[in-house]
Amino acid sequence: MSQTPTAAIAPTAPLLLPESVQRGNIWRLTVAQALAGANSVVAYATGAIIGHGLAPSPWLATLPVSIFVIGMAACIFPVGAVARRHGRRTAFLAGTAAGTLAGLVAMLAVITNHFWLFCLAMFLGGAYAAVVLSFRFAAADGVAPERRPRALSLVMGGGVAAGMVGPQLVNSTMDLWPLHTFAATFLCQAGVAAASALLLLGVQLPRPTQHTIAGGRPVRDIIAQPKFVSAVVIGAVSYLLMNFLMTAAPLAMHLCGLPRSASNTGLQWHVIAMYAPSFFTGRLIARYGAPRVAMAGLALIGLSSMVALHDIEVAHFWGALVLLGLGWNLGFLGASALVLECHTPEEATRVQSINDFTVFGVMAIGSLSSGGLLAAYGWNTVLWVSFVPLLLGLAALRLVRK
Repeated sequence: MSQTPTAAIAPTAPLLLPESVQRGNIWRLTVAQALAGANSVVAYATGAIIGHGLAPSPWLATLPVSIFVIGMAACIFPVGAVARRHGRRTAFLAGTAAGTLAGLVAMLAVITNHFWLFCLAMFLGGAYAAVVLSFRFAAADGVAPERRPRALSLVMGGGVAAGMVGPQLVNSTMDLWPLHTFAATFLCQAGVAAASALLLLGVQLPRPTQHTIAGGRPVRDIIAQPKFVSAVVIGAVSYLLMNFLMTAAPLAMHLCGLPRSASNTGLQWHVIAMYAPSFFTGRLIARYGAPRVAMAGLALIGLSSMVALHDIEVAHFWGALVLLGLGWNLGFLGASALVLECHTPEEATRVQSINDFTVFGVMAIGSLSSGGLLAAYGWNTVLWVSFVPLLLGLAALRLVRK
C-alpha cells in the first residue's frame, strides 16, 4: 500500500527556537523586509522610465525591469544552496551586499547614460530580491507548525513600510541631482541596503547539520505532490499577473500624459496594498484555509484588470493597482502556506527554492512580454491578456481542493 502524503512528510519534527529568539527573528526580518522592499519599489518605479530614455529601441523600455526579475529567478537556487550549507544568515548578508552594489552601479549607469550597465544593476538588484524572498520562509524556521502562517504573514507585513519608504525615496531624491535624474535615488537605495545588513546580523536561526544538508526525499517525489503543483501554479500566477501589470502601469500612465508623481503615488498605494493585509492574512489562512484565501486573491486580481479597462484616468490606474496589490497578497501568501505543508524541515530550503525559482521564472516571461505588448498593442491589450493565466490559476485551485 502506498503512503499517504501526510505520512510521507511526517517523520521529522521541527526544532523549536525559544520564544524570545522567535520574536527577535520576526522583528528583525520584518524591518529588513521593509528596508529591502525599497529596493524593489525603486526598481519598479524607475526601471521602465529610465529604460525608455536609455534603451536603443522602445521595445526594450521594460527590459531593465525584466532583467530585475531574471536576476531574482537566476539567483534563487544559488541562494538556497548557500542557505542549505552555510545557514540563512550568510545568504542574507550576501544578498544585502548585492543590493548595495546594485544601487551604486545604477547610479553610475544613470550618470554615464549606459543602458546595459543599468541592466546589470537591475540584475544585482534582482539577486538581492531573491534573498529577500526567503525572509518569509526564514520566519517559519524554529516555529511550531500551527504558528507558521502567522509568522510568515507578519514578516511580509514589513512591506507596508516599504510601500511608504520606496516611493517617497524616489519622489524626494529623483531631482536632487538635476543633471542626472534618479542618480541620487540609487545612492540612497544603496545606503538602505547596507542598513538592512546590520539588522540581519542579529538573526538567530537553526544551523544546518549534515542531516539537513543530505536528508529528505528525492526531488521528483516532492514535485509530484498535487498540493505542491497547485501551490506553485497559484503562486506563479499571482506573482506573474502582479508583475505583468505593475511593470506596464507606470509607463502606460506616462504614455497617457499623466504626471510622474501620479505613477509614483499609484505605486506607493499598490505596494501598501500588497503588504498591509499581511497582518491578518495568516489568521484568514488558519480560519478558512489556504485554498480559499488564494481564490479570493485571484478574484481581486481579475477585478483590478476590469477596473483598469474602464478608463485611463488617474483614479482608475490607482484603483486597479490597489486591487492588484490586495489580490497578490492573498494569492501569494495562500500559495506560500501550501508550500509549507509539502516538505519536512530538512527539505525546506530545497523545496522553497524550487517553488520560488518556478514562480519567478514564469514571472520573468510576463515581465518581458508586458513591455512589448504595451508598445505594440496598448494598455488595454495588456489587461485582456492577463485573464489567460488567471484562468490557469483557478484551474490549479480546483486540483488542490480535490
